Amino acid sequence: MAGMIETAIRGTVAKGIGVVAEFNRKRLDIDAHHPFLTGIHQPMAEELTLEDLPVTGTIPAMLDGRYLRIGPNPVAPDPAGYHWFTGDGMVHGVAIQQGKALWYRNRWIRSRRVADTLGGHPAPGPRHGGFDTVNTNVLAVAGRTFALVEAGSYPVELSDTLDEQTYNPFDDTLTGSFTAHPHRDPLTGEQHAIAYEATDPETIRHVVLSPEGLVVREEPIRVKHGPSIHDCAITARFAVILDLPVTFSMKSLIAGHSFPYRWNPDHQARIGLLPRNGRGSETIWVDVDPCYIFHVANAFDLPDGRVVMDAVVYGTMFADSNLGPDAMSRGLERWTIDPVAGTVERRTIDATPQEFPRPDERRFGQPYRYAYMLGLPEEDDSFIGETFILKHDLETGAREVHDFGEGRYPGEFVFVPAHADAGEDEGWLIGLVVDLPRETTDLVILDARSFAGEPVASIHLPHRVPPGFHGNWLARTAIT
Repeated sequence: MAGMIETAIRGTVAKGIGVVAEFNRKRLDIDAHHPFLTGIHQPMAEELTLEDLPVTGTIPAMLDGRYLRIGPNPVAPDPAGYHWFTGDGMVHGVAIQQGKALWYRNRWIRSRRVADTLGGHPAPGPRHGGFDTVNTNVLAVAGRTFALVEAGSYPVELSDTLDEQTYNPFDDTLTGSFTAHPHRDPLTGEQHAIAYEATDPETIRHVVLSPEGLVVREEPIRVKHGPSIHDCAITARFAVILDLPVTFSMKSLIAGHSFPYRWNPDHQARIGLLPRNGRGSETIWVDVDPCYIFHVANAFDLPDGRVVMDAVVYGTMFADSNLGPDAMSRGLERWTIDPVAGTVERRTIDATPQEFPRPDERRFGQPYRYAYMLGLPEEDDSFIGETFILKHDLETGAREVHDFGEGRYPGEFVFVPAHADAGEDEGWLIGLVVDLPRETTDLVILDARSFAGEPVASIHLPHRVPPGFHGNWLARTAIT
């Protein structure tokens, strides 16, 4: 009974705060040149279906499936209170089969707001706490396609053509919010996630999906201040938790800002090592100097009991801006966490600003050698990336660069192994590259072992796809 009363009170208070926040949002100063609504980020205005796409080069015959990427694309762009992380979700997809690019499609996630604006019905299915904007990742879970977001909506299940959409809490097994970054353990088939939500600033949850895509664990973990936890990591023994000083800000929410998380110097930065089947109270917490991490490349156990984690690290985040990321990355770091001594040894692998680390995901939670990254400019306020991507050899320390040329801006690239027994860099890298001067986009396929060389193939789209967040290759038959 107490829980029901507390939930009712929270719901009533949240509705009242929402009314005040919306009133204040309309009073915010409006900048028509919002950096995440103009230029390369200008949203697409329509949904397209293009077939028989032109290709330069030769698409590898084994690529049989779809490349999907999602990102924010406001259906009715309004700079007042807009934050890049909160725009309406749009999925972009390219289907490949037998060396041909069969089609490109882009579709808005049919939230209530999108349906109200475009007409028609919103996607069916239950909502979680009234939130239904989904815009951050799209991937395969147990052979099905799901669009994901953190701290709010239930996932959205998509049909192969992206036209059929259903809000689906993993067949009604998920009770709370989810994450944009579950990590699949290739040895067990489980997906591990750390989930949070603004309505409960004192609790996060370790969520585990079975190989069949059903929630089998939602373990609560006590925290303070409502930390924003975008990513996590796994090892054979632990789920790795990033409890860092970006936390919920009631002041920002009431002021009308759509993303109410800010840098909080009073929040102790720490890393949590939760035994994968342990209680939340068994989490081993290790303090670190203030910093922020969006994305982890990988993590693994050492024989002596320590844990290695490679991640892109920032000194601060959301300290000066309510529009989007407002700090440049300090590059890729390796953290060695000692759960017995309670220490973290930090070493910079590469100080070049970079983001969106992707390894060969067959090595998640295990020692690995290669990581692929998006280069970032030294100074920029629109987070569009540089013209190059990076390949790190973590054994030798070598670094390779693939530069796409002036005016051509890549997004995140994903590694696809050539076959089930392929070596760790035996395969392809796939990602979107915007040609800003020409307002076009290519889906580029690189040979990971000839990283700096010419693309194996480029699939040409006659329009600009705005920079999004995360994409994945969804093979018709998964390679494990």
